[in-house]
Amino acid sequence: MPTKQPLKPGNKAPNSGQYLEVGPRGGKTTAEITGVKGKTLPPTSKPGNGYVLVDPTKNGSGG
Repeated sequence: MPTKQPLKPGNKAPNSGQYLEVGPRGGKTTAEITGVKGKTLPPTSKPGNGYVLVDPTKNGSGG
């Protein structure tokens, strides 16, 4: 099963929901942000980190 590449800061969020910041090798951090579909993801706490969607919005507008 292929793993998804983390989204880089500055990219637009493809879906609304909670995003977890992960390290360059996939290590999880404690930082979690709320991303809004179409809005730019904020800077990460360390260079090279990215975001993965962990809890998508379930109201129908986040897809």
